[in-house]
Amino acid sequence: MRRIPFSYALASLLVLALVIWLAFGNFQRFQTTPPDAPERSEAGARVEVVEQQSIAYIPQQIVQGQLTAERETTLRANVAGFVAEKPIAQGSRVEAGDTLLVLDNDALPEQLQQARDELAVAEAEYAGARNLRQRELISQPELLRLQSALSASAASVAQLQSQLDDSRPTAPFDGVLNRVQVELGDLLQAGEEWGQLVDDRRLKGVAWVSQQQVGDLSVGLPVSARLLNGDHLAGELTFISHRAEEATRSFYIETTLENPAGKRLAGGSAELTITLPPRQVHTLSPALLSLNSEGQLAVKHLDENDQVQQSAVELVSTDTQRAYIAGLPNPLRLITLGAGLVETGETVTPVPAEKAIISQSPTGQDSTHAPVD
Repeated sequence: MRRIPFSYALASLLVLALVIWLAFGNFQRFQTTPPDAPERSEAGARVEVVEQQSIAYIPQQIVQGQLTAERETTLRANVAGFVAEKPIAQGSRVEAGDTLLVLDNDALPEQLQQARDELAVAEAEYAGARNLRQRELISQPELLRLQSALSASAASVAQLQSQLDDSRPTAPFDGVLNRVQVELGDLLQAGEEWGQLVDDRRLKGVAWVSQQQVGDLSVGLPVSARLLNGDHLAGELTFISHRAEEATRSFYIETTLENPAGKRLAGGSAELTITLPPRQVHTLSPALLSLNSEGQLAVKHLDENDQVQQSAVELVSTDTQRAYIAGLPNPLRLITLGAGLVETGETVTPVPAEKAIISQSPTGQDSTHAPVD
């Protein structure tokens, strides 16, 4: 008789054992109804909470600007003439009314004196004619002719006086004769530029701010300008444009800065820091900010009944470690851990942050905790 191989016999025994186990297994494990649900704990989900008060925060806006003199003007010749005198040296300080340049006046003083003499004659003739007219010794047209001659003489005097003044241009305001571009003997034409007058006792800081920034600004806010050498100038915001530039959609602003030392700063650049009115804010980690259903920045916190609330907030300022937030209740019960696992309106079990840190597992599984200042 042929013997069955051992491997075949072992396989047959294993198959037989499997069939017996399937036939006589524990059928109690298979039930037609689901098991009873475990009783839910009355306490809600556990979240880490920090209670904090709002603080006073002074926000600032920092923009890059350019410094210009408070007043500056380009000096141009009103009449043609040769440069006869340069009474003020370039770079000298002048006062309003000082003569800055003298042009060859073509005997204008003598012509003016002659015109004044003719005016005096015309005035005397007209006065005599009025007396004669009152006695009806001359006609009315003759009186009017003499009156016209008087007016022509007065106009001639005014014209010559204006020409004489234009040949001796004066400073329109106090300042520095910053530049003189002519030399003695040069011929100036009417309208030609010959110098520049600058008043730099006060400076203007001009800059452009975005549409998001301009809403917080108002005239009169204090401003500090930091120069490239580290010095600072103090002043205030004096002008805010009412219309944005079409190309950049930004608004033009001006600040007035004191320059008592008369430093040569006009035309340079500076960093302008505008100090805004103080606000009450809460400080928290930027990681605790989220977006609500309307796409607004929001923060989750608890009310007095331990229910989760989500409030839309305004981001006043931020840096790498903290965000300054307005729009939250005061005092605030801020959820610092577990906010992503609970929904608005849900009642939870708050755990103070100090206890949560003590009970934190040594494996560091709670590493998602965001620090709160």
